[in-house]
Amino acid sequence: MSTHNKRYSNIAFTLIILISTILLSVLPTGFENPILLRNKEHVKSTVIKTNNDDLNNYGVVTVGTQDLQLVLESGDFKGDTVDAHNVLLGQKKLDKIFAKGDKVLTIVQTSDTGDKVISARADDHYRIHIEWILLALFALFLVGFAGITGFKALLSFLFTALALWKILIPLLLKGFSPIIASFGIVILTTTVIIILINGFSKKGIVALSGSITGVGITTLLALVFGHFFKIPGTVQEFSETLLYTGNTHLNLSDIFISCIFIAAAGAVMDVAMDIAAAQHEVLDNHPTINTKELIKSGFNVAYPVIGTMTTTLLFAYSGSFMFVFMVFMAKGTPMISIFNTNYIAAEVLHTLVGSFGLVLVAPITAIIGGVMYVKNR
Repeated sequence: MSTHNKRYSNIAFTLIILISTILLSVLPTGFENPILLRNKEHVKSTVIKTNNDDLNNYGVVTVGTQDLQLVLESGDFKGDTVDAHNVLLGQKKLDKIFAKGDKVLTIVQTSDTGDKVISARADDHYRIHIEWILLALFALFLVGFAGITGFKALLSFLFTALALWKILIPLLLKGFSPIIASFGIVILTTTVIIILINGFSKKGIVALSGSITGVGITTLLALVFGHFFKIPGTVQEFSETLLYTGNTHLNLSDIFISCIFIAAAGAVMDVAMDIAAAQHEVLDNHPTINTKELIKSGFNVAYPVIGTMTTTLLFAYSGSFMFVFMVFMAKGTPMISIFNTNYIAAEVLHTLVGSFGLVLVAPITAIIGGVMYVKNR
Protein backbone atom coordinates (compact mmCIF):
# COMPACT_ATOMS: atom_id res chain seq x y z
CA MET A 1 0.00 0.00 0.00
CA SER A 2 1.41 3.41 -1.01
CA THR A 3 1.91 6.21 1.49
CA HIS A 4 -0.94 8.15 -0.13
CA ASN A 5 -3.34 5.23 0.18
CA LYS A 6 -2.26 4.55 3.77
CA ARG A 7 -3.00 8.14 4.70
CA TYR A 8 -6.51 8.01 3.32
CA SER A 9 -7.10 4.58 4.86
CA ASN A 10 -6.06 5.91 8.27
CA ILE A 11 -8.32 8.96 7.90
CA ALA A 12 -11.23 6.76 6.82
CA PHE A 13 -10.67 4.41 9.77
CA THR A 14 -10.55 7.33 12.21
CA LEU A 15 -13.84 8.67 10.82
CA ILE A 16 -15.44 5.22 11.09
CA ILE A 17 -14.42 4.93 14.75
CA LEU A 18 -15.58 8.50 15.43
CA ILE A 19 -19.01 7.75 13.94
CA SER A 20 -19.14 4.42 15.78
CA THR A 21 -18.35 6.17 19.07
CA ILE A 22 -21.15 8.68 18.51
CA LEU A 23 -23.59 5.88 17.64
CA LEU A 24 -22.56 3.89 20.71
CA SER A 25 -23.18 6.93 22.92
CA VAL A 26 -26.84 7.05 21.85
CA LEU A 27 -27.37 3.30 21.53
CA PRO A 28 -29.81 1.96 24.15
CA THR A 29 -28.52 -0.92 26.24
CA GLY A 30 -31.88 -2.70 26.31
CA PHE A 31 -31.99 -2.50 30.10
CA GLU A 32 -33.49 0.97 30.45
CA ASN A 33 -36.33 0.95 32.96
CA PRO A 34 -38.76 3.86 32.46
CA ILE A 35 -40.71 2.79 35.57
CA LEU A 36 -37.78 3.87 37.76
CA LEU A 37 -37.99 7.36 36.29
CA ARG A 38 -41.76 7.71 36.39
CA ASN A 39 -42.70 10.94 38.23
CA LYS A 40 -39.08 11.35 39.30
CA GLU A 41 -36.34 13.83 38.54
CA HIS A 42 -32.66 13.50 39.37
CA VAL A 43 -31.49 17.07 39.87
CA LYS A 44 -28.62 19.09 41.25
CA SER A 45 -29.29 21.07 44.43
CA THR A 46 -27.50 23.03 47.15
CA VAL A 47 -27.90 22.55 50.90
CA ILE A 48 -29.01 25.77 52.61
CA LYS A 49 -29.96 24.35 56.00
CA THR A 50 -29.39 21.14 57.99
CA ASN A 51 -30.94 19.59 61.09
CA ASN A 52 -28.94 16.80 62.77
CA ASP A 53 -31.10 16.43 65.90
CA ASP A 54 -32.27 12.95 64.91
CA LEU A 55 -28.75 11.60 64.36
CA ASN A 56 -27.31 9.27 67.02
CA ASN A 57 -23.69 8.21 67.36
CA TYR A 58 -22.82 4.69 68.50
CA GLY A 59 -19.03 4.50 68.54
CA VAL A 60 -17.87 5.02 64.96
CA VAL A 61 -21.37 4.48 63.55
CA THR A 62 -24.02 7.17 63.04
CA VAL A 63 -27.67 6.31 62.43
CA GLY A 64 -30.88 8.29 62.06
CA THR A 65 -32.29 10.83 59.64
CA GLN A 66 -30.73 14.14 58.69
CA ASP A 67 -33.28 16.79 57.67
CA LEU A 68 -32.19 19.14 54.89
CA GLN A 69 -33.46 22.22 53.14
CA LEU A 70 -32.33 22.38 49.51
CA VAL A 71 -32.48 24.80 46.61
CA LEU A 72 -33.00 22.95 43.32
CA GLU A 73 -30.56 24.06 40.62
CA SER A 74 -31.80 22.06 37.63
CA GLY A 75 -34.91 20.34 36.31
CA ASP A 76 -38.49 21.57 35.97
CA PHE A 77 -38.53 23.01 39.50
CA LYS A 78 -35.25 24.93 39.28
CA GLY A 79 -35.08 27.66 41.91
CA ASP A 80 -37.60 26.03 44.25
CA THR A 81 -36.78 25.31 47.89
CA VAL A 82 -37.66 21.82 49.14
CA ASP A 83 -37.29 19.79 52.33
CA ALA A 84 -35.41 16.51 51.94
CA HIS A 85 -34.28 13.62 54.09
CA ASN A 86 -30.95 11.82 54.31
CA VAL A 87 -31.32 8.44 56.01
CA LEU A 88 -28.18 6.97 57.63
CA LEU A 89 -28.18 3.17 58.01
CA GLY A 90 -24.97 2.76 60.01
CA GLN A 91 -22.98 1.60 56.97
CA LYS A 92 -19.88 3.80 56.65
CA LYS A 93 -19.27 3.07 52.98
CA LEU A 94 -22.82 4.08 52.03
CA ASP A 95 -23.79 6.78 54.54
CA LYS A 96 -22.95 10.46 54.06
CA ILE A 97 -23.62 13.55 56.15
CA PHE A 98 -24.23 16.80 54.30
CA ALA A 99 -23.25 20.30 55.39
CA LYS A 100 -24.49 23.73 54.40
CA GLY A 101 -23.28 24.65 50.92
CA ASP A 102 -22.81 21.06 49.71
CA LYS A 103 -23.92 20.18 46.20
CA VAL A 104 -26.33 17.25 46.32
CA LEU A 105 -27.83 14.86 43.78
CA THR A 106 -31.49 14.98 44.78
CA ILE A 107 -34.26 12.61 43.71
CA VAL A 108 -37.49 14.59 43.46
CA GLN A 109 -40.81 12.73 43.48
CA THR A 110 -43.48 14.65 41.55
CA SER A 111 -47.24 14.37 41.32
CA ASP A 112 -48.91 12.37 38.55
CA THR A 113 -49.56 15.60 36.68
CA GLY A 114 -45.96 16.69 37.20
CA ASP A 115 -46.90 20.14 38.45
CA LYS A 116 -45.66 19.91 42.05
CA VAL A 117 -43.05 18.24 44.25
CA ILE A 118 -44.38 15.57 46.62
CA SER A 119 -41.12 14.60 48.31
CA ALA A 120 -37.35 14.82 47.92
CA ARG A 121 -34.46 12.62 48.96
CA ALA A 122 -30.78 13.53 49.13
CA ASP A 123 -29.13 10.69 47.23
CA ASP A 124 -25.43 11.58 47.32
CA HIS A 125 -22.89 14.34 46.85
CA TYR A 126 -23.17 15.81 43.35
CA ARG A 127 -19.95 14.96 41.51
CA ILE A 128 -20.92 15.04 37.82
CA HIS A 129 -19.62 18.57 37.24
CA ILE A 130 -16.25 17.71 38.81
CA GLU A 131 -16.03 14.54 36.72
CA TRP A 132 -16.68 16.53 33.55
CA ILE A 133 -14.03 19.07 34.51
CA LEU A 134 -11.48 16.30 35.15
CA LEU A 135 -12.33 14.64 31.82
CA ALA A 136 -12.04 17.98 30.00
CA LEU A 137 -8.63 18.68 31.58
CA PHE A 138 -7.46 15.19 30.65
CA ALA A 139 -8.64 15.67 27.05
CA LEU A 140 -7.08 19.13 26.74
CA PHE A 141 -3.72 17.96 28.07
CA LEU A 142 -3.74 14.85 25.90
CA VAL A 143 -4.59 16.71 22.70
CA GLY A 144 -2.40 19.69 23.57
CA PHE A 145 0.62 17.52 24.21
CA ALA A 146 0.26 14.86 21.50
CA GLY A 147 -1.79 16.69 18.84
CA ILE A 148 -3.57 14.43 16.38
CA THR A 149 -2.17 11.35 18.12
CA GLY A 150 -3.61 12.64 21.39
CA PHE A 151 -6.99 13.11 19.71
CA LYS A 152 -6.88 9.52 18.44
CA ALA A 153 -5.88 8.29 21.90
CA LEU A 154 -8.84 10.18 23.40
CA LEU A 155 -11.14 8.72 20.75
CA SER A 156 -9.92 5.19 21.50
CA PHE A 157 -10.46 5.84 25.23
CA LEU A 158 -14.08 6.88 24.65
CA PHE A 159 -14.73 4.04 22.19
CA THR A 160 -13.38 1.45 24.64
CA ALA A 161 -15.43 2.83 27.55
CA LEU A 162 -18.62 2.81 25.45
CA ALA A 163 -17.91 -0.67 24.04
CA LEU A 164 -17.62 -2.05 27.56
CA TRP A 165 -20.76 -0.25 28.78
CA LYS A 166 -23.02 -0.52 25.74
CA ILE A 167 -21.94 -3.89 24.31
CA LEU A 168 -20.11 -6.14 26.78
CA ILE A 169 -22.17 -5.54 29.93
CA PRO A 170 -25.56 -5.99 28.14
CA LEU A 171 -24.24 -9.19 26.53
CA LEU A 172 -23.19 -10.53 29.93
CA LEU A 173 -26.55 -9.64 31.47
CA LYS A 174 -28.36 -11.42 28.64
CA GLY A 175 -26.48 -14.63 29.41
CA PHE A 176 -23.95 -14.75 26.56
CA SER A 177 -20.79 -16.73 27.27
CA PRO A 178 -18.67 -14.35 29.43
CA ILE A 179 -15.39 -15.77 28.11
CA ILE A 180 -16.31 -15.47 24.42
CA ALA A 181 -18.02 -12.08 24.76
CA SER A 182 -15.21 -10.58 26.85
CA PHE A 183 -12.46 -11.97 24.64
CA GLY A 184 -14.24 -10.63 21.55
CA ILE A 185 -14.61 -7.13 23.02
CA VAL A 186 -10.98 -7.09 24.17
CA ILE A 187 -9.80 -8.04 20.66
CA LEU A 188 -12.11 -5.44 19.09
CA THR A 189 -10.99 -2.59 21.34
CA THR A 190 -7.31 -3.58 21.16
CA THR A 191 -7.51 -3.57 17.36
CA VAL A 192 -9.19 -0.16 17.31
CA ILE A 193 -6.67 1.35 19.73
CA ILE A 194 -3.58 0.09 17.94
CA ILE A 195 -4.75 0.91 14.42
CA LEU A 196 -5.97 4.36 15.47
CA ILE A 197 -2.61 5.22 17.01
CA ASN A 198 -0.32 3.55 14.47
CA GLY A 199 -2.46 3.36 11.35
CA PHE A 200 -2.26 0.49 8.86
CA SER A 201 1.47 0.00 9.30
CA LYS A 202 3.84 -2.86 9.97
CA LYS A 203 4.43 -1.53 13.46
CA GLY A 204 0.69 -1.64 14.14
CA ILE A 205 0.35 -5.16 12.76
CA VAL A 206 3.26 -6.43 14.87
CA ALA A 207 1.89 -4.80 18.02
CA LEU A 208 -1.60 -6.10 17.31
CA SER A 209 -0.35 -9.64 16.66
CA GLY A 210 1.62 -9.63 19.89
CA SER A 211 -1.31 -8.18 21.85
CA ILE A 212 -3.81 -10.73 20.57
CA THR A 213 -1.39 -13.56 21.30
CA GLY A 214 -0.72 -12.20 24.80
CA VAL A 215 -4.42 -11.80 25.59
CA GLY A 216 -5.06 -15.31 24.30
CA ILE A 217 -2.37 -16.74 26.57
CA THR A 218 -3.68 -14.76 29.54
CA THR A 219 -7.20 -16.04 28.87
CA LEU A 220 -5.99 -19.63 28.72
CA LEU A 221 -4.02 -19.22 31.97
CA ALA A 222 -7.03 -17.64 33.67
CA LEU A 223 -9.25 -20.54 32.61
CA VAL A 224 -6.80 -23.24 33.72
CA PHE A 225 -5.71 -21.78 37.06
CA GLY A 226 -9.16 -20.35 37.76
CA HIS A 227 -10.43 -23.94 37.69
CA PHE A 228 -7.79 -25.16 40.15
CA PHE A 229 -8.14 -22.16 42.48
CA LYS A 230 -11.86 -22.98 42.91
CA ILE A 231 -12.80 -19.35 43.54
CA PRO A 232 -16.54 -18.61 43.23
CA GLY A 233 -17.68 -15.68 41.15
CA THR A 234 -19.45 -14.31 44.21
CA VAL A 235 -16.06 -13.18 45.52
CA GLN A 236 -16.51 -10.02 43.45
CA GLU A 237 -18.28 -7.11 45.13
CA PHE A 238 -21.95 -6.68 44.08
CA SER A 239 -22.00 -10.16 42.51
CA GLU A 240 -24.57 -11.40 45.02
CA THR A 241 -26.64 -8.30 44.36
CA LEU A 242 -26.93 -9.46 40.75
CA LEU A 243 -28.41 -12.75 41.94
CA TYR A 244 -30.82 -11.05 44.31
CA THR A 245 -32.14 -8.87 41.47
CA GLY A 246 -33.25 -11.99 39.60
CA ASN A 247 -30.20 -12.67 37.40
CA THR A 248 -29.78 -16.26 38.57
CA HIS A 249 -28.96 -17.38 35.02
CA LEU A 250 -25.57 -15.67 35.11
CA ASN A 251 -22.37 -17.72 35.31
CA LEU A 252 -20.57 -15.60 37.88
CA SER A 253 -17.45 -17.78 37.89
CA ASP A 254 -16.91 -17.28 34.15
CA ILE A 255 -17.53 -13.55 34.54
CA PHE A 256 -14.86 -13.50 37.26
CA ILE A 257 -12.43 -15.31 34.93
CA SER A 258 -13.16 -12.86 32.11
CA CYS A 259 -12.42 -9.95 34.45
CA ILE A 260 -8.89 -11.30 34.89
CA PHE A 261 -7.86 -11.05 31.24
CA ILE A 262 -9.83 -7.83 30.68
CA ALA A 263 -7.84 -6.23 33.51
CA ALA A 264 -4.53 -7.46 32.07
CA ALA A 265 -5.32 -6.56 28.42
CA GLY A 266 -4.16 -2.95 28.69
CA ALA A 267 -0.78 -3.84 30.16
CA VAL A 268 -0.31 -6.62 27.60
CA MET A 269 -1.03 -4.16 24.79
CA ASP A 270 1.46 -1.66 26.24
CA VAL A 271 4.26 -4.22 26.33
CA ALA A 272 3.54 -5.40 22.78
CA MET A 273 3.52 -1.80 21.56
CA ASP A 274 6.82 -1.03 23.32
CA ILE A 275 8.58 -3.98 21.68
CA ALA A 276 7.10 -3.33 18.22
CA ALA A 277 8.00 0.37 18.33
CA ALA A 278 11.55 -0.35 19.51
CA GLN A 279 12.13 -2.91 16.74
CA HIS A 280 10.71 -0.50 14.17
CA GLU A 281 13.19 2.17 15.32
CA VAL A 282 16.08 -0.31 15.16
CA LEU A 283 15.09 -1.28 11.62
CA ASP A 284 14.93 2.37 10.53
CA ASN A 285 18.46 3.00 11.78
CA HIS A 286 19.86 -0.35 10.62
CA PRO A 287 17.91 -1.33 7.48
CA THR A 288 20.24 -4.25 6.70
CA ILE A 289 19.68 -6.03 10.04
CA ASN A 290 18.62 -9.66 9.76
CA THR A 291 15.82 -11.50 11.52
CA LYS A 292 17.98 -13.04 14.24
CA GLU A 293 19.59 -9.73 15.19
CA LEU A 294 16.25 -7.91 15.19
CA ILE A 295 14.72 -10.55 17.47
CA LYS A 296 17.72 -10.21 19.77
CA SER A 297 17.23 -6.44 19.85
CA GLY A 298 13.57 -7.01 20.74
CA PHE A 299 14.63 -9.31 23.58
CA ASN A 300 17.07 -6.70 24.90
CA VAL A 301 14.24 -4.16 25.01
CA ALA A 302 11.88 -6.72 26.57
CA TYR A 303 14.10 -7.47 29.59
CA PRO A 304 13.73 -4.09 31.39
CA VAL A 305 10.11 -3.70 30.21
CA ILE A 306 9.17 -7.03 31.77
CA GLY A 307 11.06 -6.13 34.93
CA THR A 308 8.90 -3.07 35.58
CA MET A 309 5.55 -4.08 34.08
CA THR A 310 5.13 -7.20 36.20
CA THR A 311 5.37 -5.08 39.34
CA THR A 312 2.90 -2.61 37.83
CA LEU A 313 0.08 -5.12 38.17
CA LEU A 314 1.13 -5.87 41.75
CA PHE A 315 0.82 -2.18 42.62
CA ALA A 316 -2.50 -1.87 40.77
CA TYR A 317 -4.20 -4.79 42.49
CA SER A 318 -2.62 -4.41 45.94
CA GLY A 319 -3.67 -0.77 46.17
CA SER A 320 -7.35 -1.69 46.16
CA PHE A 321 -6.84 -4.23 48.97
CA MET A 322 -4.74 -2.14 51.34
CA PHE A 323 -7.50 -1.87 53.96
CA VAL A 324 -8.01 -5.64 53.90
CA PHE A 325 -4.31 -6.28 54.47
CA MET A 326 -4.32 -3.76 57.33
CA VAL A 327 -7.23 -5.58 58.99
CA PHE A 328 -5.45 -8.93 58.70
CA MET A 329 -2.25 -7.51 60.17
CA ALA A 330 -4.09 -5.70 62.98
CA LYS A 331 -5.75 -9.00 63.96
CA GLY A 332 -2.48 -10.94 63.71
CA THR A 333 -3.93 -13.37 61.13
CA PRO A 334 -1.41 -16.07 60.04
CA MET A 335 -0.15 -15.81 56.44
CA ILE A 336 -1.42 -19.29 55.62
CA SER A 337 -4.96 -18.18 56.49
CA ILE A 338 -4.63 -14.90 54.61
CA PHE A 339 -3.62 -16.49 51.32
CA ASN A 340 -6.27 -19.19 51.61
CA THR A 341 -9.02 -16.59 51.93
CA ASN A 342 -11.01 -16.61 48.70
CA TYR A 343 -10.84 -12.89 47.90
CA ILE A 344 -7.10 -12.73 48.62
CA ALA A 345 -6.55 -15.85 46.49
CA ALA A 346 -8.60 -14.12 43.77
CA GLU A 347 -6.17 -11.17 43.79
CA VAL A 348 -3.21 -13.57 43.70
CA LEU A 349 -4.76 -15.16 40.63
CA HIS A 350 -5.36 -11.72 39.08
CA THR A 351 -1.78 -10.58 39.68
CA LEU A 352 0.13 -13.72 38.72
CA VAL A 353 -1.91 -14.60 35.62
CA GLY A 354 -1.70 -11.02 34.37
CA SER A 355 2.03 -10.88 35.07
CA PHE A 356 2.56 -14.25 33.39
CA GLY A 357 0.85 -12.87 30.29
CA LEU A 358 3.16 -9.85 30.32
CA VAL A 359 6.26 -12.01 30.62
CA LEU A 360 5.23 -14.13 27.63
CA VAL A 361 3.95 -11.35 25.34
CA ALA A 362 7.32 -9.58 25.22
CA PRO A 363 9.40 -12.39 23.65
CA ILE A 364 6.47 -13.44 21.44
CA THR A 365 6.12 -9.90 20.06
CA ALA A 366 9.89 -9.71 19.54
CA ILE A 367 9.81 -12.92 17.49
CA ILE A 368 6.76 -11.79 15.49
CA GLY A 369 8.42 -8.43 14.82
CA GLY A 370 11.74 -9.98 13.81
CA VAL A 371 10.00 -12.17 11.25
CA MET A 372 7.44 -9.68 9.90
CA TYR A 373 9.67 -6.62 9.69
CA VAL A 374 12.48 -8.37 7.85
CA LYS A 375 10.20 -10.51 5.67
CA ASN A 376 8.22 -7.49 4.45
CA ARG A 377 11.22 -5.20 4.13
